[in-house]
Parts: sequence; structure tokens; C-alpha cells
Amino acid sequence: MKRLYLQFYLTIVASLVLVVVAAGVMFRLAVDVTPAERAFELAGEIAAAAIPPAMEPRETQQRAIARLAERLRVDLALFDAARAPIAAAGNPLPAPGRFRRGGGWIYGMTGPAWSIRLPDGRWLVAGVPARRWHPGLALLTILGGTALIVALAALPVVRRVTRRLERLQQSVDSLGAGDLSARVTVEGRDEVARLAASFNRAAAQIESLVDAHKMLLANASHELRTPLTRIRLGIELLKKGDDPKRRADLEADIAELDALIDEILLASRLDAGVALDVNEEVDLLALTAEECARSEACALSGDPTIVRGDSRLLRRMIRNLIVNAEQHGKPPVEVELRIVSGQAVLNVCDQGPGVPEAERARIFLPFQRTSAIGGRAGTGLGLALVRQIAERHSGSVAYGPCGTRVSCFTVTLPGSPVDSDPPSSERNIGKSREA
Repeated sequence: MKRLYLQFYLTIVASLVLVVVAAGVMFRLAVDVTPAERAFELAGEIAAAAIPPAMEPRETQQRAIARLAERLRVDLALFDAARAPIAAAGNPLPAPGRFRRGGGWIYGMTGPAWSIRLPDGRWLVAGVPARRWHPGLALLTILGGTALIVALAALPVVRRVTRRLERLQQSVDSLGAGDLSARVTVEGRDEVARLAASFNRAAAQIESLVDAHKMLLANASHELRTPLTRIRLGIELLKKGDDPKRRADLEADIAELDALIDEILLASRLDAGVALDVNEEVDLLALTAEECARSEACALSGDPTIVRGDSRLLRRMIRNLIVNAEQHGKPPVEVELRIVSGQAVLNVCDQGPGVPEAERARIFLPFQRTSAIGGRAGTGLGLALVRQIAERHSGSVAYGPCGTRVSCFTVTLPGSPVDSDPPSSERNIGKSREA
């Protein structure tokens, strides 16, 4: 399997090679040879004036070539129309090719040289100093050097990107192997950094979910022992005689155990992030009125409000808040529903002394009981379910004083008023009021 950084790097290098080749081809095609040929013709005319005619003796032509080579400080060679040497000065130079019709570059063992065709058909070849290059070769050298520099500079950059991906892969492997604390360092602000941040969030959520399930399982096993022990003891006592009180206590223990199991299952389903089974418009005031009607003494006031969600979960949330106020607070229970800035705000208050401020942060955790709990104990999951249900409906729940009342739970949910209903309604529902 090819490493990702090698794929990146080879892609960059291949692109640079293509750029060099394309530049060379375009340079070759774009150069206009007509001016060059005209320059060679002019050079031939000038050289013909400085070189004796072809009918002069070879010695005369040799002396002229020697003087010209010394003055120009180049190697020179003179050839006849048949490419036979006539005179030369300096290093040996190649003869023009037999198929060449005009002046231009020629190449031999001693390097490149200029060939100039004289008007009388002779050829003058001038050697180029070693320090000068062919323009095309110089261009290719510059492009090649540029490509080499870019390739060397690109390697650490590409390696840095893929090294972060390798570290991310190692963290994924560690997470898959069971190390839920595996995280990756977020470096930079590019896509790889965002991927690393997403992995860290997902890993943290998985770790939190697994820890919550472990805690739920440990607490549930502890909470289940009490009703199971009472049920076992009640069955043993029933064997000795049928006592109606014992039978009623046994039925109450079974109902408590059933409620605990039901809330454990619901808490696990909400923790798992399962989508809402139902997402419909719910009249929250009507739902609250139905739950208040189940209470001994509950005063309800509020505005007709529509929220979207699962009516069964919202009903469970409201019921848990009212039951919690009845069991651990002091009646009467006051419930208020209002629309505030496009949010449905549900307040459930009682007349109790409230929860100490130091303990308020953990009252929504599973199986947490505070020193202010009065009356009989519940399952330990009621308020935890309230928080989960509120968050599942894009809302929140908080505890604290509200006005003159010390002990209040406030649930905030996205909601809207019901236009067709009266703007406000007041209901006092309880045993003190006859239906």
C-alpha cells in the first residue's frame, strides 16, 4: 500500500516535470526562427567583408581567419561549400551538416558552435565560449532547478500533513482497542485539524456514554437489591400466613421495581442518542393540566403553548417534576407555563426549603440524593430523565429560586403560542376542587 505522503509528493513532482516539459515544448514552438535566420544572413554579410574572397589563396584566408579570431577571442573555422576545411584558428570546430541550408547552432565534441553561411557559399563556424549555454538548455536548467527546489521544499510540508493523519489513525486504533481516553493533538486550522477535533469530540462522547452506562449499571444493581430483598422477605412471610398488609406491601415493592426498570430502560435509550420516535406538535399546557389533575394539590397557570416533540416523553418529564415536588418538597405545588422570547418556560415550584446551593449541580445526575430530600425516596432517576428529555427536545432544565419561591425547577423548550386559544388561562386543579 502506498503511503499517503508519497502519493502527495509524487503528484507534486510529476506536476513539476510536466510543467518543465510543457515549458520546453512551448519555448521551442514559440521561438520565431525568421529573425534568427535574418541575423545569420547579416552576420554572413559582415563576415564576408572581413574575409578574403574564395579565389584568394588559402594562406591569405588563413591569416584573415587568425586575425579575426584573435580580435573576437573565439575559435573560428572556414569551410567551403562542400564542407571541406579551408582555414581554422583555435580549437577544432565541427563542420556544418550537409543538409543544413542556413546558419544556426551546431554541436560537436568540443561543444556548441555558431554556423554562418557566407554569400559565396562558404561556411564560417565560430566556437562559443565554454561559459555560455544554449538558450533552450539554459531555460531547461532554470526550470529543472526550480522544480528541484520546489520538490525539496514540498517534502516536509506534505510529510507534516500526513504525519498528523498517521497520529489520528493511531488514536482511532487505540480507541477501537478499548482505550476510551485516546485523543489526538489538534494542530493547525485546516481540514486535518477539523477532522482531529471531530474525532476528539466523538471519542469524548463515546467515553462519556460508556461511563454513564457503567455508572447506571452499577447504581441500578445497587438500587435493585432493596426492592428485591423486600419482595423476597414478603414472599417468605406470605408462606406463614396470608396477611393483607403484607400482600399490599409486596404489590407496592413490585410496582416500585417495575417503575425502576422502566426508568432505567428509558434512561439508557435516551443516553444512546436514539432519535425521537415521534416529532409532532404538542399542546404543552393541556399536557401539563392532565398531569396536574393526577396530583393531590397542584395549581396551574399559563399560556397555551405549542412545542414539537414526543408527547409521551414530555408527559414523563412533567410527571417526574410534579412527583418530585410532592415527595421531596412541601405542598402546594405551583406550575406555571409562559412564552418568553420565543421559548416555552415551564416552572414547577413547591413551598419547601429547597436544595442547598452546594448540592444543586448534581441533582440531575442518576441516583443522586441530597441532604434536603424529605418524604419517601424515589427511584433516583426522575430528575436525570427530566434533564435528558429536555435536552432531547433542544431545551434545558435548571434549579433555583423563582420570585418569592425558593425551590423551583425551570424547563426551557423551543415553543410558540397558540393563536386560536385565549391569551391566558388560569386553572387550579386538585382534590380541593371538584371536577
